[in-house]
Amino acid sequence: MIGSSAFDYINILDKAADASWLRESTIANNIANAATPGYKRYDVDFQSMLEMELTDSKYNRNLDKKVRNVHMEHLNATAQLDMGAENYSYRSDENNVDIHTENVELVSEQIRYTALTDSITQEFTRMKAAMSK
Repeated sequence: MIGSSAFDYINILDKAADASWLRESTIANNIANAATPGYKRYDVDFQSMLEMELTDSKYNRNLDKKVRNVHMEHLNATAQLDMGAENYSYRSDENNVDIHTENVELVSEQIRYTALTDSITQEFTRMKAAMSK
C-alpha cells in the first residue's frame, strides 16, 4: 500500500486485485472438493466490504473524497463459508458444490482480475504521463 492521496484509487484497486486472486483460489478449492462428501463451498465477498466502506463515508459529496477516506484495514478479504451454504445441498452426500456454477464463477473472476490489474497499470501510466509534462 502506497501512503499518498495520489495513490488512493491504486490502493483500492490493489486490495480488490488481492481479493479477486483469493476468490479465484477459493473457487479452485471448491472445484477440487466437488466430489468430497459433506464439503461446503466457500466464497469471498469483497464487493460488499468496499460498498459498505464507500457508503459509510461521512464525505458523501463525491467519489474522490469517499475514496480518500476509506479505511484500508477494513478491506482485508477472507474466504468464508458461503452464506446459507451450511443448510443447502441438493446432493445426497451433503456436498453443495455445483461444478458448473463454480466454473462460470472462476472464469468471471479471472476476467475481473485481469480488468483490475489493467486498471492499476493504466493508473500508473496516467501518473507517469502527468509527471513527464
